[in-house]
Amino acid sequence: MDKEEQSRLAVLIDADNSAPDIAEGLLREAAKYGVASVKRAYGDWTTDNLKGWKKVLLEHSIQPIQQFSYTRGKNATDSAMIIDAMDLLYTGRFDGFCIVSSDSDFTRLASRIREQGLTVYGFGERKTPEPFVAACDRFIYTDVLRGGGEEEEEDSTAVKRLNTSQLKAQAKLVAALRAAVEARSDESGWAHLGAVGQHVAKQSPEFDSRNYGYRKLRDLVTAMQLFELEERPQKDGRGKDVYVRDKRRKNAKGD
Repeated sequence: MDKEEQSRLAVLIDADNSAPDIAEGLLREAAKYGVASVKRAYGDWTTDNLKGWKKVLLEHSIQPIQQFSYTRGKNATDSAMIIDAMDLLYTGRFDGFCIVSSDSDFTRLASRIREQGLTVYGFGERKTPEPFVAACDRFIYTDVLRGGGEEEEEDSTAVKRLNTSQLKAQAKLVAALRAAVEARSDESGWAHLGAVGQHVAKQSPEFDSRNYGYRKLRDLVTAMQLFELEERPQKDGRGKDVYVRDKRRKNAKGD
C-alpha cells in the first residue's frame, strides 16, 4: 500500500454532471489510491445550479474552475476539464487521474491518459455510458459513496444489499467470479481471494462488491453460497489470507 499512498492524483470533477453529496465519499475513496494533489471542480459558478457545491468546495479545499456556457446545448465545462487534464498530464507530476462525471465525452480522455501509462479512476452514476466505464482502469459508481463513513457500521453501504437468491440471479457476476477463481486457482482449485478480485476488476472496471450492498469482497462471496472459503496463515505469521474455491469443484472431486 505504500506505493499507492505516495501516488499523486489529480481529481477533476464535472460539477455540472455530479452531485455535491458525493464529495466526502469521493475523496475518501481517492485516498485509497493515493494523495489528491490537485482537486478541481468545473462549472458555471455564476448560476444557481451549482449552489449546493459551494459549501462543499470550502469544506474539502476543492478549487472551483469557472467556465461560462457560451452556447446553449454545448458543454463548455467538458472542454475546459479536458484541456486542463491534458495540461496536467504533460507536467509529468502525476501517477493517476480521478475523473468524476457520467458523461461519455471523457471516454477519449481516459484512454489517452492510460496510453501515457497513468491510472484512471472513473466516478459516475449508473447511467454512465459503457464506453467511458470501459476506458477507465477502475470505475466506481457514485451511489456507493454516499454515507459509509468511519462512524458507521463496518458492513453498512449506501446500496441495498442483495440476498443469496438475488445474487445467484446475477448471471454476469456469477460467471465473472467463477471464471476468475478458475483462472487464479492452483491444481486443487483454491485461489487467493485478493487475486480473484483483481482479476475480475481487470475484466470489468466497474466491479465493486459495494454495488451489491457488501463492503468487502469476502462478504459478497460468502453470501452467494457458491464458493468455499478458507483462511490460511500468512508466511510471516502476522495475519491470515483468504482462499476461495468453486463448490462445483468440491462436488466433482468428491472431497
